[in-house]
Amino acid sequence: MSLHNFSGKTLIRLENVSLVYNNNRNSFEALYQINLEILTGEFICVIGPSGCGKTSLLQVIAGYQNPTQGSILVGERPHNKPNAEVGVVFQTPNLFPWLKIEQNIEFGPKMKGIPKPERQKTVQTYLNLVGLVDAGQKFPYQLSGGMKQRAAIARVLAADPKIILMDEPFSALDALTRESMVLNLYQIWQTTQKSIFFITHNVEEALLLSTRVLVMHSNPGRIVQDISNPFAYQLGTKHPSAIRADPQFVQMREHLISSIRSDS
Repeated sequence: MSLHNFSGKTLIRLENVSLVYNNNRNSFEALYQINLEILTGEFICVIGPSGCGKTSLLQVIAGYQNPTQGSILVGERPHNKPNAEVGVVFQTPNLFPWLKIEQNIEFGPKMKGIPKPERQKTVQTYLNLVGLVDAGQKFPYQLSGGMKQRAAIARVLAADPKIILMDEPFSALDALTRESMVLNLYQIWQTTQKSIFFITHNVEEALLLSTRVLVMHSNPGRIVQDISNPFAYQLGTKHPSAIRADPQFVQMREHLISSIRSDS
């Protein structure tokens, strides 16, 4: 049994959020009437076909896009621009190429004015957590794709956000590296007890990692299913291959794939 418990306290609330993109004479409804609560410590995975609004939803939660209507609250405060409480890990690691990995991870605490000894301790903590202790003095170009993404995760963690938003962070990685990253991210979540909001096209990835799975459909982008994941926490005690072999896992995977395909 996992020791990870989320408090049930609402961290982020979206109320009747819609987002319309206007382009000359045309308008496109990217999101429609999204109502969502994200609780402290949850790991939510969002799946759905391309163009269903997954990234638009993440950008609204991040504060990069203001909704056309509706409201977003972080804690009980309105949220309409990026801030340190909401960290983002992108599909492509956006590390500063001119800084060493240690300096990249130190960047957030440094901007907050945290004293150097404390910053250095934070850097070492997160280098250790993502398995990059020996890479701290290297530059991003010297790392593999998986190592860069782990460094990007460490940099976000070092800034101590309340929630981490992840937009398909493993999609550019090969299958073996991706599996390793899934296990590493699960351990990071268990250790830090951060809330994670994770977009993926990979249904198995969603079932291995999440406590909840959101299924989105398009035209307009909306949440059509919000499922409590029966396989939550199993990565703590079982190998991914054993979880995938469970007949209930296969059934749930096929249900979710069928739901995504029905949006066509």
